Amino acid sequence: MQAVIATAPTSTGEPAGELQPRTKYVRKPALPALTGLRSLLAVTIILFHFTPPGLTWSSHPSITLYPLINLGYVFVSFFFLISGFILSYNYAGRSQPMNGMDFWVARFSRLYPVYALTMLVSIPMLMTEWAVRSRGDFWLGAITTPLLIQGFFPHLATFWMTVTWTLSCEVVLYIAFPWLVRLRWPSSPGKLLALGLGIWAVGLVPHSIYLLTNPDHFTHAANRYSDGFWVNTLKFTPLPYLCTFLAGLTLGRLHEAARLSTRARVVVGVAGFASVWFAAYHLSDQMPYVMVHGGLLTPLFAAIILGLSGPSPLARLFSWKPLVEVGASTYALYLLHFNVYILLHLHHVPEKLHVQRFDPWISYVFVVLLAIAVRKWVEHPAQLAIGDWWKRRQAARQECAAVAVG
Repeated sequence: MQAVIATAPTSTGEPAGELQPRTKYVRKPALPALTGLRSLLAVTIILFHFTPPGLTWSSHPSITLYPLINLGYVFVSFFFLISGFILSYNYAGRSQPMNGMDFWVARFSRLYPVYALTMLVSIPMLMTEWAVRSRGDFWLGAITTPLLIQGFFPHLATFWMTVTWTLSCEVVLYIAFPWLVRLRWPSSPGKLLALGLGIWAVGLVPHSIYLLTNPDHFTHAANRYSDGFWVNTLKFTPLPYLCTFLAGLTLGRLHEAARLSTRARVVVGVAGFASVWFAAYHLSDQMPYVMVHGGLLTPLFAAIILGLSGPSPLARLFSWKPLVEVGASTYALYLLHFNVYILLHLHHVPEKLHVQRFDPWISYVFVVLLAIAVRKWVEHPAQLAIGDWWKRRQAARQECAAVAVG
């Protein structure tokens, strides 16, 4: 294979190393099946937040998607696992050390433009926050949210843009990544598998302690509607997601070391999907919410990722072009879907357009199309513009340094 400038794809299909032209490495194959998977995860999260009556268990007790939708919250940690895997896939094993600043600028160019657009679209929600929050909490939220640190304040994690607390966690993990990738990792598949399972077990410790001690003193088992300082700390702050991210990094190394055959990849992937289905449909009532939210199903998600991370009939199924197209826009879809959906119905847009009989499905379609448009006309152009600016700045600095030396 030919050594080329860093362009290995991210899970959204964009070049991962486009801001690091000085580092060359062997181009790695694209993983479109993971991009297709992301589209299904994002749509499930939308349905989790805004579940149509026709998908509830009571409407269709025999054939229903509701058990999976009801576990939609856990797919946020699935995204953290995929993120760690993709970063490891793209950056681990390079002959030259990572330039941290290049990496961080690349992440900023990828994340912040759509985040800024979401803040702008969500101004009506900011006005609502003014009405329901204390002045101190309002100003703290108004300051921390643009800085992407609202996740460090559990009671303000959902301030203004509800779902964007995950970006606080992502930012912390991205800041740490240039150091994490330089750590010495085991090279054998067996040791990597043991390490990954060990990291997973450690990540469940805080949630197990919570389950045993009930520090919020709930009179019932914690659930998705529970509101307490400690449960919110586990749900929204960055540290509880560190082990999931590290498990993703380990999984990326395991993928490289194991070199699964096509048949083995299909077996592992099908086993992962079947296990998630069984857990959702037959074990959901027995699995504590805190544990599931904390990563109880992470090994099953890891099996799915391994199953889709190479050529196979299963990967081809998830590489269907419409799925990949939506999957490439899942970042914008995730950030925008919650507040845009609320705004559509707050202003009775379906009724005004006389399409309410098709709702909520037409609203789902709208937010998906909006996300695709935002990726095409905002996210990708802004990423390229910031990347070009950074390249020019780096070239100018190198020129000045050369002149000074000369």
